[in-house]
Amino acid sequence: MRVDVEKVTVPPGTSLREVMAAIDRSGHGIALVAGADRRLAGTVTDGDVRRAMLDGLDLDAPVEEILGRQQRRESFPTPLTAPASASPDELLHMMSEYDVRHIPRVDAEGRLVDLAVLEEMVKDYEAPMRAVVMAGGYGLRLRPFTDDVPKPMLPVGDRPLLEHIVAQLREAGIRRVNVTTHYRGEEIARHFGDGADFGVDINYTDEEEPLGTAGALALLERSDEPLLVMNGDILTDVDFRAMLRYHREHDAEMTVAARSYEVEVPYGIVESEGVRVTAIAEKPSVRYFVNAGIYLLEPNLCRYVPRGERHDMPDLVNRLVAEGHRVVTFPVVEYWLDIGAPGDYEQAQRDARAGRP
Repeated sequence: MRVDVEKVTVPPGTSLREVMAAIDRSGHGIALVAGADRRLAGTVTDGDVRRAMLDGLDLDAPVEEILGRQQRRESFPTPLTAPASASPDELLHMMSEYDVRHIPRVDAEGRLVDLAVLEEMVKDYEAPMRAVVMAGGYGLRLRPFTDDVPKPMLPVGDRPLLEHIVAQLREAGIRRVNVTTHYRGEEIARHFGDGADFGVDINYTDEEEPLGTAGALALLERSDEPLLVMNGDILTDVDFRAMLRYHREHDAEMTVAARSYEVEVPYGIVESEGVRVTAIAEKPSVRYFVNAGIYLLEPNLCRYVPRGERHDMPDLVNRLVAEGHRVVTFPVVEYWLDIGAPGDYEQAQRDARAGRP
């Protein structure tokens, strides 16, 4: 099955912000850039936009900023395409050879015909990774909501928060899910069982004592698959398959999802060199990337987590960086909400009524 190119095509001059919106709407992780004559000028993936963000490129910049960067690269200076006559087997061979999941098909004049997408072509596609959802916290800041209900089971809209997370994992092609529990873990296990009713295979790791956001990794059965680890109090529509592609493209051992966060300083900032004033910046906004509570790591890194001891993800990240492991940042541009306080929970309910995420 192939995708209607009209749904994923943007014209030249489109801003990166609009390109990312088009990528989100299509759900295929790519936008095609083509003029009115349907001739393909280039392709832009969500990874391209995320890298542009890290480079400080303004999201209001035109898409040509990214296309120009691509043309200067040694590999793929022009878009990878297949002829309109390419068979499914030929397309799958090309996807395997070039390690891509999308290939535009074009006619002899270079005009777009359609877009081949791996997940649409392979029935019951499974993403080659395993998920670990940290769901053992007490949710103290959410009291009294969590007095009798574990935080991941708080209702958001018409179903528990954790059910939203499990559904998103399933839609991303992730079938193997491990849920770490502690506070009222039996309620979570009773609701989800083995996961069959929710389209996934769920195993539980019960923490006798709270082990932090990384400690349970030392208790998991060994696996060869990358681990997608996320906090159980996050409502998001981050594209996990895009995160895996990004992880591989950057030859990462660990990928940390990060959300752009701006702080507006309510005062003029005095800049100086010694006693001499060099400038005053009036009420500037300072942008940071903050930890989004979603991580992708190679399974061999679990050996760095001490068994039976409390250990948090920042501890693990800092150790890996100190020892020279390749840890990269994955900017989150999609909807993301950390439900840590009553105001966040109220926002989650408003978003659910509005159909988000």
